[in-house]
Amino acid sequence: MQSKRPLVALAFSGGLDTSYCVPRLSEDGFAVETVFVNTGGTTAQDRAGIRRQAEAVGTLRHHEVDARVAVFDRFVRFLIQGNVLRGEVYPLSVAAERTQQAISVIEVARAIGAEAVAHGSTGAGNDQVRFDVAFRVLAPELRIITPIREANLQRPDAIAYLESRGLPVPATASAYSINRGLWGTTYGGGWTHDTWAGPPGELFEPPADAPAPAEIVIGWERGVPVSIDGVAIDGPTLVDQLGDLCARYGVGRGIHVGETALGIKGRIGFEAGAALLLIQAHRELEKLVLTKWQAFWKDQLGRFYGDRLHEGQYFDPALRDIEAMFTSSQQRVTGETRVRLSAGRSQVTGARSPFSMMDPAVATYGEENRLWTGEEARDFSRIAAIPSLLAMRAGAKS
Repeated sequence: MQSKRPLVALAFSGGLDTSYCVPRLSEDGFAVETVFVNTGGTTAQDRAGIRRQAEAVGTLRHHEVDARVAVFDRFVRFLIQGNVLRGEVYPLSVAAERTQQAISVIEVARAIGAEAVAHGSTGAGNDQVRFDVAFRVLAPELRIITPIREANLQRPDAIAYLESRGLPVPATASAYSINRGLWGTTYGGGWTHDTWAGPPGELFEPPADAPAPAEIVIGWERGVPVSIDGVAIDGPTLVDQLGDLCARYGVGRGIHVGETALGIKGRIGFEAGAALLLIQAHRELEKLVLTKWQAFWKDQLGRFYGDRLHEGQYFDPALRDIEAMFTSSQQRVTGETRVRLSAGRSQVTGARSPFSMMDPAVATYGEENRLWTGEEARDFSRIAAIPSLLAMRAGAKS
């Protein structure tokens, strides 16, 4: 009597690597069920194509999880509130979504009674760390299987493997890798490996048919975007709408070089118009309502938060503490920001809040004030010079 094959839940994207994993795991004696976690950036047509690909390469059953709300509530709102930009340019378009994908795969694995979880990451990138850490922390009882990493498989070998078995190869298998999600799209491979190479024109040139310049108004409640031009919208839909609008203008495209979780340097191209626009607008609103030291410490903690999330360490309790600080700091980050869009560019042209500390009734910078006299201002300036004056005098003695 043949023993029952162990069941594995495979995180499935429909790309080359995960398409390879299905027949490879089956040949290795596993019963494979695929799990696509929708974290944004796909259409119904895209998801139908991913299902067809999973079935074509041999999945026993395909699962689809809509995790867009979870991504926004668990990650995106804190990335906005912390103004998190890695290297001051990149809005962590992939890191948060990979962690949520791992969380959702675990939920499906337990629901179907799987003995193992699997992913198609290579041994060279950040995603393997993000998946592995989440799996080990949340589901230590499940075995982790990584066919691509374990075989050190290269993309041409994966293509040849599928072709030799008459299985469909994804259409984009030979091009650079593309990751799409709620918080943006990243491009890797090819030109990104040469730090002097520029991106392909079709990826980063502003569209020739960009709309005429226009302004939009984003409404905020406690550091969370809640409306566009006065129309209330839920978080994921708001991000999607802004992303589509920014794409028409060619806004939000960039290149990032930085440290990977493995300690080497990495380079990616990205398009994340909604993320960059929202962080830019949020920061301007904060300038009206936060004190200098609130903003200072938020900046320090935002960098640390982004670093830990980027390296797959979302489950460190320190991040819950930082999220609590972010939440506390946002109690007065309510109001509106006006943003002007034009081909290849966005600019915050206005911000207002009922909690604004920029009050003309108190003082107008460089012109007049009502809280102090000219003599008091002179005396303040005299006292403010004391530390530097003492340092200057001490240095003159050396």
